[in-house]
Amino acid sequence: MKTKVANGLLSIGAVFFRPDEPFTWASGIKSPVYCDNRLILTAPAVRDLVENAIAETVKREYPDCQVLMGTSTAGIAHAAIAGHILGMPMGYVRSGNKDHGRQNRIEGKLEAGDKVVIIEDLISTAGSVLEVAEALKEAGAEVLGIVSIFTYGMKKGLDRMAEFGIRNVSLTDFDTIAKAAADSGYIKPEDIARLIAFRNNPSDESWIGAGK
Repeated sequence: MKTKVANGLLSIGAVFFRPDEPFTWASGIKSPVYCDNRLILTAPAVRDLVENAIAETVKREYPDCQVLMGTSTAGIAHAAIAGHILGMPMGYVRSGNKDHGRQNRIEGKLEAGDKVVIIEDLISTAGSVLEVAEALKEAGAEVLGIVSIFTYGMKKGLDRMAEFGIRNVSLTDFDTIAKAAADSGYIKPEDIARLIAFRNNPSDESWIGAGK
């Protein structure tokens, strides 16, 4: 499944690799890869693959789940579609409280004690998804874990989730997509080592230009 999802994301351009012309993230980090999982929603075949994989992962890994909660905004549609497949309630968690109306941060019905799985599109340093988990816990939910479409597998993110005591299960990951990209000729096989070097230590930019 990891390879199927990886190839699906590559086929629709949801994952871009530019090891010789890196992207700059909002944090200032130079990255050889950029992931835009919103493109999944406009590609029906890949969307079906991903949403059914999310639903199957929830059933397999978190059989006690009662409610899906998407991260705002990228996880909302995926939580809604997977919730429909599973016949399960869903909602989402805003990045902050609304400044009007009931000033909700959590949208959708959530009772204290509800067993919740968070649906996230991608995880890098895990900061945003852990804020969602904290908000749900403060609301009295039992957070069983996370299902994400893609994870970079960065040490900072892994350490943060371990410290928080939460588990993430991703449909695919950085290493799988890098190999799939090399196998398909999208990048050169020798670029894989550069990509892994970035993943292991994003602050070390020695991988940039190393392929020239």
